[in-house]
Amino acid sequence: MTDLPTARWFKSSRSSGQQDCVEVAFLDGGTVGVRDSKNPSGPTLAFGPAEWDGFVAALASARFQH
Repeated sequence: MTDLPTARWFKSSRSSGQQDCVEVAFLDGGTVGVRDSKNPSGPTLAFGPAEWDGFVAALASARFQH
């Protein structure tokens, strides 16, 4: 899924401006693509709508904090 020439990739507005970020793109059918900003032509992960919503909900609930 690395060849997504029409995808509009973006970083979080909370990104610190460093290069160590992930980028996200909202794709057709509700799929969400995720890639490493340092390697935009490298591997891309794809999440279905339910998986992405669950991940975002877990982040919002602070389940991933140390």
